[in-house]
Order: sequence, then structure tokens, then C-alpha cells
Amino acid sequence: MSIFRVRSGPRTRCSRGFFSTFALAGFLFSAATAPTTAQQFDTESFTLANGLQVAVLPNHRTAAVTVMVWYKAGAADDPRGKSGIAHFLEHLMFKGTKSVPPGGFAAQIARNGGRDNAFTAEDYTAFYETVARDRLDMVLKLEADRMTGLVIDDDVLLPERKVILEERRMRIDNAPSALLTEQLTASLFLNASYHNPTIGWESEMHSLRTEDALAFYRRWYAPNNAVLVVAGDVTAAELRPMAERYFGPVPAREIPARLRLEEPPHHAALRMEMKSARAAQPSWRRYYLAPSHFSGDTQQAYPLEVLAEILGGGESSRLYRTLVLKQRLATSAGADYAPGALGPASFAVYAGARPGVAIADLEAAIDAELHGIVENGVTDEEVRRAESRMQSATIYARDSLSGPANIVGAALALGRTIDDVTQWPERIGKVTAAEIQAAARAVLVERNSATGILLPEHTS
Repeated sequence: MSIFRVRSGPRTRCSRGFFSTFALAGFLFSAATAPTTAQQFDTESFTLANGLQVAVLPNHRTAAVTVMVWYKAGAADDPRGKSGIAHFLEHLMFKGTKSVPPGGFAAQIARNGGRDNAFTAEDYTAFYETVARDRLDMVLKLEADRMTGLVIDDDVLLPERKVILEERRMRIDNAPSALLTEQLTASLFLNASYHNPTIGWESEMHSLRTEDALAFYRRWYAPNNAVLVVAGDVTAAELRPMAERYFGPVPAREIPARLRLEEPPHHAALRMEMKSARAAQPSWRRYYLAPSHFSGDTQQAYPLEVLAEILGGGESSRLYRTLVLKQRLATSAGADYAPGALGPASFAVYAGARPGVAIADLEAAIDAELHGIVENGVTDEEVRRAESRMQSATIYARDSLSGPANIVGAALALGRTIDDVTQWPERIGKVTAAEIQAAARAVLVERNSATGILLPEHTS
């Protein structure tokens, strides 16, 4: 089970897959003239006069850098009736400016031996490149150019709209597990801003227009609504003149308040069953409404993280040991909780049935495990082992350029503080068995759940 996770969704520019980024703890930058430092990730930070937040994560083990530009706007900021516009704009950001022709951004990165891509999530959108250290200047120039200089017209937009519609067919409509997940999420969030899928509903995607993309771009894409993260063979002293040169002239813009709709009380559990000839085996999943670090009873976030580790954190977890190893009802089992959301979050439990096992038997065994935690709690030893695994995982987060850059960038985009980063291991270590049981009793409530069953459909 990874640490510092955020809610995941369809991502990446060309073949948007489903993958978890690190859920994060972050930091809040001030406009102080001297950079602050986060020792956990050796982070130096400063803010430009136009409001652009900049984080530098020096790592001199290789002569390369990863550059990330995060915008504080995502799918949850899509206007009503325009679902998918944040993701669509992510694609269009590669279509050129007055100085860079369509496709020229990626081509220039590739010619210089680099890699680039992007992803859209509910609460932010990020663009990233990894290049040799001596190509950093080039990348910063390109990113600053498209921050407010994007050129979009119907000739550019209409062919790309076909691309995102095909992407939806490939990633969602033709993938029964993804389609069920989409339906479950929409059922769980009746009114909250996470009701709509990141990629958008197909009926609304067909109607996305040039003026819709430009309106979203002009509303949210500005230096004072962005975070620049550079990780690798560079220091803040080296980066600052380059950031000033390329991003400094980009004017700030008035940014509207971000709206996150509240979820009304739920009075009935939701349940759905889906059959598909594409499903290889039966599977079961359940989502519970849960607080996040920003919404609901936020004090439950850390206990729920530890609970997810105890329930579903690998082969030593309760669900895996019980369902896979002991009772042999499942081929896989786990739990997931991502507290990094500006609105409400979800706590998930899932399992894949072993051939010949009835879904009802699998569900009964899972319910017994959940009921046992609600009624009897977890042991102090389970808490100790889970916390130790989670704290140890923070060490491995530093081993790459992209890992820390993701952690820091998402943290800033979400508005976390530096203390949340540096104190995460300590806060996790202070969670008690009693706090976990209290959080389980508050969250694992039937009326606040949505259960989905995926079954193979055999055709003659």
C-alpha cells in the first residue's frame, strides 16, 4: 500500500490509464525572499512576484531533471454540462502556441532525448518532462510559453475531440471494471463535485467546443494558480534566475474561488450488478463515503490510512490472509483510502473471486471481517506493524526524480502545508487502535456505501 496517495482517475495525455499518484502531504509556500527547506525531500522553495509557486528538489545522483507544472484545476472544476473539459484541455495544451506549432512541444522534447506527458485528476492537472540537465532552460521556456499563449481553433479542437472520445471507448466503455467503477463512483457521490468521471460523460464530450476549452483555460491557467516543481541536478539558486526569466513576465490573473459541492445525507445503500462477456472472473467492490484531509471529520484521515493498511496492505493484511490464504475464496483482496481530495473521499474494499466461488460467499466473508473491526477493533500489534510499514515506505519515495516531484507538486496543488509533509510519519505513528475503531464505526456504515459486482457473461 503506497503512502501519500490521491484519488486516482483516467490520466496521461495519449493513452490515459488508471494509476495512482502519491497522495500527498505538501507544503504551502510564502512570498518570503529566502527559500524555505523541507528536509524530508530536501526541498527548497520560493514564490515569484506573479504568484507562481516554485519547489526545487535537488538530486545530484544523475545529470537529469524532471520538470512538472501543476495547475490548481481539475475535473471537479468542470462547468456543469461540460464534463471532461479539464481533461480535454490537457490534450489541447500540446497543440501549439504562436511560437510552437501543433505537436512541436513533444517533438522538441523528443529530439533532445527527453520524455513528456501529462495527467488530469479531479483536483488538479499536471504536465511533466524529464530531460538532461543542460536542457532545463529549453523546457522552462516551452512550459512558460503555453501557460497563457495556447492557440486553439476548430481546426485544432475537432480532430482532438475524436481522440478523447476514442480514448473513452478504449479506457472506459470497453473495460468492464472501469465502467463499473465509473457507475459506482457516480452513485456514491450523489451531489459532490466528484460525481462526474474525469474523462467526462460521452454525451457531453460530443458537445465540447473551442469556446469551452478557451473559457476553462482563461479561467484557471495562470502563474498564480500554478506550481512549478523541478527535481534533479539543480539547486534553487540555479533555478530561480531561469524561472524569473521565463515565467516572471507571465502576468497574474484573477482566479475565482473553487467550488466543491457538499454531499447530502445518504439514507439507503446502493448496489449494482454488471455482467460482461469481457469480464475474466467475478469481482466485488464496495465504496464508503469518507472524510478527507479537507472535508468531513478530518481527524479520521490518519486512522483511516492505517486501517486501509491493516485491511488491505499486501499479503500480510487481514483481507488477503483471510480471503486468499485461509478460506481460499479470493485470488486477490485489498482496501484503499485516498485522503488527498478537496471534497469528500472514499474508502474502498475489493476482492476477486476464485473460480467456482459464489460472490455471495465472498461478500459474506468480507462483511464478517469489516464487522469484526467495527465491533472488536484491531490489535495494538497490528497497528504497530502497519505504521512501521507505512513509515518505512517514506524512505523509498526519495529514490527517483519523479516520486518526490509528484509528492511535492500534488501537495502544493492541494494546499497542504510543509508540516504535513515532514510530520506525516510522526502523525501516522501516533494513531491508536481506539482511533482506528472509532473511524471504522463512523465510516463503515451500510447506508453510506455503494457495492458493485462484476460477473462474466457467457455467450453461446
